[in-house]
Amino acid sequence: MNSLQSVIVTLSIGYALLGALLLLVLVYARLPWPVKAFAVVVTSAFYIVSFTAAEGLLGWATEDKLPPSFKLLQARIVDPHTVEGDPGSVYLWVEALDEDNRPSGVPRAYRLPYNDALAEKTHAAENQIATGHPQGGRAADFGTGEGGVIDAAREYILPKNVLQTSGGDPSTGEFKLPAQAGQGVSFTPLLPPRMPPKDEQQ
Repeated sequence: MNSLQSVIVTLSIGYALLGALLLLVLVYARLPWPVKAFAVVVTSAFYIVSFTAAEGLLGWATEDKLPPSFKLLQARIVDPHTVEGDPGSVYLWVEALDEDNRPSGVPRAYRLPYNDALAEKTHAAENQIATGHPQGGRAADFGTGEGGVIDAAREYILPKNVLQTSGGDPSTGEFKLPAQAGQGVSFTPLLPPRMPPKDEQQ
């Protein structure tokens, strides 16, 4: 069970406990039985609806920050569509890498707002993957939200290129990002994992 599934199960258990608490309160409340029955039915219906809706979140691309170092598994570029009002998106399916360049084994899809520079870099990386050259990536997703950048970003990119590539509004599904967001992402040939140092011969 992955982390998102565990969150969904936890939320479902939470709703069930709230339903049980409501049932306990209604047993001792001095209310007409039709009102009690209606409250039980409505609570049960919302429990089922919430569980079904939460399951629908599985597989959707996240607008969270990209990991600082990752392996690019696949990408999809959705061009802007003026007539439909779609600003476009770049979807990246990536696997986080640790400090030794080893993959985490947990792929995840990310959604970035479309811009020409990011689309061109992503397309070039796709072409390299298609020719059998795995691609790694680095992201400038270290923004603090207050115009500052944490120190870890400096070892990956130049400060002038630091941009934050997340921050969509979950209530509306709209991006609230500058058009340049995502340009701090760079793709390079995937480096092999760092091996631990060999024991010195004695």
